[in-house]
Amino acid sequence: MASSDDTGTGPKAQKPKKQLLLNAFVMTTPGHLSPGLWRHPRNRTDEYNKLKFWTSLAQLLDEGGFHAMFIADTLGAYDVYKGPANVDPVLASGAQFPVNDPLYGVPAMAAVTKNLIFGVTASTTYDAPYALARRFSTVDHLAEGRVAWNIVTSYLESAAKNFGLETQIEHDERYRIAEEYMEVVYKLWESSWRDDAVIRDREKGQFAVAGRVRPINHKGKYFQVPGPHISEPSPQRTPFLFQAGTSKAGTEFGAKHAEAVFMGGQLPELVRKSVDALRSTAKQFGRDPSHIKVFTGVTVIVDETDEKAQAKYKEYLSYADREGALALLGGWTGNDVSSFSDDEDLVLVDKPAIRSVINRWSGTVPGTDGLKWTKARIAEFLSIGGMMPKIIGSPKTVVDELERWAEVADVDGFNLAHVVNPGSFEDIIEFVIPELRRRGLFRTEVERDGATAREVFFGQSHLLSDHPGSQYKWPIEQEG
Repeated sequence: MASSDDTGTGPKAQKPKKQLLLNAFVMTTPGHLSPGLWRHPRNRTDEYNKLKFWTSLAQLLDEGGFHAMFIADTLGAYDVYKGPANVDPVLASGAQFPVNDPLYGVPAMAAVTKNLIFGVTASTTYDAPYALARRFSTVDHLAEGRVAWNIVTSYLESAAKNFGLETQIEHDERYRIAEEYMEVVYKLWESSWRDDAVIRDREKGQFAVAGRVRPINHKGKYFQVPGPHISEPSPQRTPFLFQAGTSKAGTEFGAKHAEAVFMGGQLPELVRKSVDALRSTAKQFGRDPSHIKVFTGVTVIVDETDEKAQAKYKEYLSYADREGALALLGGWTGNDVSSFSDDEDLVLVDKPAIRSVINRWSGTVPGTDGLKWTKARIAEFLSIGGMMPKIIGSPKTVVDELERWAEVADVDGFNLAHVVNPGSFEDIIEFVIPELRRRGLFRTEVERDGATAREVFFGQSHLLSDHPGSQYKWPIEQEG
């Protein structure tokens, strides 16, 4: 019998609340998105090169309820500001320099946690697919399936030159390379070892069975990889796949390959346009749009009251490093603003490339209408949380805004940046997560200890059937 809701005559059923996903956004460097804050009394990111720093953070996040640690990376220095090729402006603040490889600490962090997922950034432009497939299989084994790969194509000129190129590979060409790259790693992860290849039969003295491991014989425009995969299948085979990129090529790539996408933006209304474009494109690739989780980045500064949170923000600003912030801007945009005077409005300067970048970005920052975007204002804004929107206030203020973002932008969760570490994540665990739970917006417990990354997000360890990588699977019923 139809309910009153089905006939439209009764009270409308309350829509179930979206359960938000939370990632801690970090980088293996002294100054990730808040240059200069490494010297704050609460902060210990200058110990980024100590294993204990990372294992302690992982345990905090795991016990506090975070879903994942999302580890950013870069393969070159931010050397555009006061450049070219000048690293001096980033040295005092440690602004994403120096930076260590994000993958190597994951097994140690996984060993001291039960449920935390580790999303690790790696490039399709400078890493060989055969080598990358082996590294991620290795770590997926050691972390028992709690590993994700954040797929990037890289964007820094300094990285291109240090990998032996005269200049960067053109943007869309990098995505064409990435497309074939994914085909190679899918073949290695999914198609090289049959599900029953490894038997570990001690009595027969047989570890793996002949005929159940095969080469992939990939011959493409960019890669020649005969195989077979040098590692046996890991718990997920293909690691859970993150991606970030809102260009046309990036959106198409994410819609086809990603299982989770990171999108940035100052206003939820603008992020919603990117989310809608992604989900629409996913349909064109024959995928269920709900099979892509969308995250956006936010910097949260929270305390007991709005006034205390604002005071905390102002105190953070006193440690900010202007040169480091402008160096990050130079790396992100490819533009050097050092030649302009301190009081010039960069929205109005006579350099179209710089004017366009600053205008496009600054025009979306709430509460800045009519203000001049001088170097000082830009540096102040970027020095706490980079280009991410900032939510500053009491638990109610912060969660009100997170809830609004989730509704307006249609995102599934947030990459939460830290200003100080330790500090920022402890504040989120103390103030924000309890308020989210009180409103029914966040899990109160994990569904199952030790679940793989893909099980947490989609309920199974291996690629979903509508994912393009699933076509390469070699199940037991198929012979080689």
